[in-house]
Amino acid sequence: MAGAPIEIEGLTKRFGGFTAVDNVSFSVARGEVLGFLGPNGAGKSTTMKMLAGFVTPSAGTARIMGHDVQSDSVAARRALGFLPEGAPTYPEMTVTAFLRFVARIRGYAGKELDARVAHAVDLTQLAGVRLQPIETLSKGFKRRVGLAQALLHNPPVLVLDEPTDGLDPNQKHEVRGLIARMAPEKAIIISTHILEEVDAVCTRAIIIANGKVIADATPAELEKRHPSGKLEDVFRDLTMRTAA
Repeated sequence: MAGAPIEIEGLTKRFGGFTAVDNVSFSVARGEVLGFLGPNGAGKSTTMKMLAGFVTPSAGTARIMGHDVQSDSVAARRALGFLPEGAPTYPEMTVTAFLRFVARIRGYAGKELDARVAHAVDLTQLAGVRLQPIETLSKGFKRRVGLAQALLHNPPVLVLDEPTDGLDPNQKHEVRGLIARMAPEKAIIISTHILEEVDAVCTRAIIIANGKVIADATPAELEKRHPSGKLEDVFRDLTMRTAA
């Protein structure tokens, strides 16, 4: 899909003799929420880090809003909201101080900075902990701080690695609802191991195993591939077949 907000072509990453990501290609259109699935070690996080410009590909290209993430990295990152695995923060900062710091890095100042931070806090329901040091927060709240920094500049592309990791059931529901509300205006990739999340918010799913794409379809289409009609059974069968 030429001109899509997210374009990945032949993306490959080798670590010595080990190929973590092997010639992966796909695109994501505006309005799509792509669930990026795979067993541990399949290459999900490495692919997302290459797309975000944090890991240099051994081969292939990735573009965000037409900007090559290697040769035009600043423009690509301006258009990207990235929630990495573990979402590093400055633990001694309060939530508000950290988000203001991120906003300044993004080039905001004055009233616009205040508005961006307030909106991100509101979207991720962090008002009750906004003055607490991040190191005092639960895992779920820390994850929401990471999500807030990814949303701060209202990017057209979101790449979210396990966005509901550590959240309680109510918080998961809230974050999934937020993703669904944002989806029509953005291109979104969600890496997750929670298959119910794919059914809940994703319009499309890619399954990766041993660094290769082994399925790319809507959740409903994938579910038809197993007599049980359950995505978890399709996922298990496909990944086991690939491992064999």
